[in-house]
Amino acid sequence: MEYLEFIITCKEAYREILMAEMAGIGFDSFLETEEGFDAYILPGDLDKNEWKELLARYTGPASIQIREGILPKVNWNEAWEKHYDPITVMDKVYVRATFHPSKEAAFAHEIIINPKMSFGTGHHATTYLMLTWQLSLDHQNKKVMDAGSGTGILAIMAKKLGAETVTAFDIDDWSVANGNENFEINGLQNITMQKGNVRTVNKERYYDLVLANINKNVLLDEMATYAQVLDKEGYLVLSGFYESDIADIRKEAEKCGLLYMDKKSNNQWAALLFGKTH
Repeated sequence: MEYLEFIITCKEAYREILMAEMAGIGFDSFLETEEGFDAYILPGDLDKNEWKELLARYTGPASIQIREGILPKVNWNEAWEKHYDPITVMDKVYVRATFHPSKEAAFAHEIIINPKMSFGTGHHATTYLMLTWQLSLDHQNKKVMDAGSGTGILAIMAKKLGAETVTAFDIDDWSVANGNENFEINGLQNITMQKGNVRTVNKERYYDLVLANINKNVLLDEMATYAQVLDKEGYLVLSGFYESDIADIRKEAEKCGLLYMDKKSNNQWAALLFGKTH
């Protein structure tokens, strides 16, 4: 399977924004480098008009330089092993891959993620923000939904924090396979990632906590369903959007009967906490 390869040099402040924007138009894997990042996409998934429009918006401000090529075969595990370092979250969580040594004795929680092409290793600001929110919320014996699970990292965190049940799902086949692999690696039981979205998957009637780290358009579209499945004393945590999008997210959430409570931000990305008003 051939991939188009884009070796991108850019300003560091724009790195995560560009990866998120490119993921939104079909790029399915990224490897961060010292100068920027490498991006990969199947030829049939690249919309040239969307790609040109994105470059027109960011080439100047981000000082983008690109070298293009074709990658005949990709050993994603080998590629990740070269570029993927462990991270810590609030000195409480250690996120690593199977090829990193364990530090289980030094942290309250250790999460093992072999990401392959799925989103969610903790490195991206939105995933990191979601994990920090989870550490501040009670999961013990709670029912949790992880919408758009990617690698399953938030679902794994929920189980390690004591959640009774976790409903995890993603629309991407690769993420579903990767998520289930990560559940097994972490020794989790009674959890299987489903394929689908919040409207189509098998789910509980109500949840104590709903987590959704997706993107602005999907969050706006699915907000009413999140509110519908959230218990009256439950919490909704949203990320996957910029600080400049907060007003639009709040407006839609409040229209759906949700109460804005607080926010966290990191490098222009935001994560919001909502409660249920009725």
